[in-house]
Amino acid sequence: MKIAVIGGGAIGSAVAYDLVKQDETAEIRVCDSRAHSLQLLRDLIDSPKLHPYQVDGRDTTVLSPIVEDCDCIVGCASPEINLKLALLALSVGKPFCDQGGSDVVSEKILRLDADAQERGVWLIPDCGLAPGLVNILCLLGVEQFDTVESAHIRVGDVPLTPTPPFNFRVSTSAEKIIEDYSNPATMILDGEPTTVEPLTGIEPIFFREPYGLLESFYTAVNMRTLSQHLAGRVHNLDLKTIRWPGHADQWRFVLGLGFGEKRSIDLKTHLTYRDVLIRRLRRLLGDEQPDVVLLRILINGTINGERKTLVYEMVDTFNDSEGLSAIRRSTSIPTATVAMQLANGQIDGAGAAPPELVLDKQAFVDDLIHRDMSIDTSWHDGWLMVADINERFA
Repeated sequence: MKIAVIGGGAIGSAVAYDLVKQDETAEIRVCDSRAHSLQLLRDLIDSPKLHPYQVDGRDTTVLSPIVEDCDCIVGCASPEINLKLALLALSVGKPFCDQGGSDVVSEKILRLDADAQERGVWLIPDCGLAPGLVNILCLLGVEQFDTVESAHIRVGDVPLTPTPPFNFRVSTSAEKIIEDYSNPATMILDGEPTTVEPLTGIEPIFFREPYGLLESFYTAVNMRTLSQHLAGRVHNLDLKTIRWPGHADQWRFVLGLGFGEKRSIDLKTHLTYRDVLIRRLRRLLGDEQPDVVLLRILINGTINGERKTLVYEMVDTFNDSEGLSAIRRSTSIPTATVAMQLANGQIDGAGAAPPELVLDKQAFVDDLIHRDMSIDTSWHDGWLMVADINERFA
């Protein structure tokens, strides 16, 4: 099978790396406008399956003949062009998925449901880590219960060796970080979908050593479709991002000064305050370092009248042998897995929907575990809180 990956940056190259390793794939076409990215891609992947193209992902006229005979198109470039790529997929009659990155764009893709059904193809946005894997695990867990009181999603990537004063690295997109920290977070509270301010709700969270005590807080990761789907079934649902302690307060200070605003600095420049912040983040905190992705999903509910707690946990660290960061692995492998299922024709039907409403969730998780993503499952009697899970339960 042939798969086209649009975007050869940090995530796109990792998606291609995973796809090349699969026996079923015959050709992986990676399109990127930057010669430097394509060279790094060749350095990472030494395989005759790899076919790089120096093409701007926004130029669908040039892209069309490259992707028209592929079995799936994967969006891994700037999230702003994912809608254009989904429309291209419709025009050539091929399935499409993307790693996510923009709630607004994902919602526009989902509105193409009727068109996708008519063309007989799937359009599946938000297939990365969060949104993506966390949504799938959460819904899979909820379905194990008779009734569900609460579902708490905690996920984040942190440097393995935090360096003061920031203890933080920009692992993928500076723009996405600012968006997540600036926009309201979606959740379910007392049975009803609602929103809360980002960088609030700070709570401690524990992971086994060497991580120990970290913090988590609300961010604007796309939870809208999951919240809508679970409204009336789950009394409380929330997602918080994990960072080293003190991170939320640092960002509240920075954004409180206005450095996240899309407002020009003065009449002499086109730069906004946000542009300057993005540039400084990339320059000072943008180098890739060994990292770890920490994930915990805790679901409280009842089974046969008894209170139970289900916990999913994943600790994925920097892969030194492959040279891939944990955040690249944890985002790319779920995306590549969806692409493989689409290319194989494993997903029945057609339309536009998020992955948690389309995939065989348990089979998907089994595939990830087979690809060396360590996702652990544990059951506990009674209802536990997120902060209750520490080394005693590891």
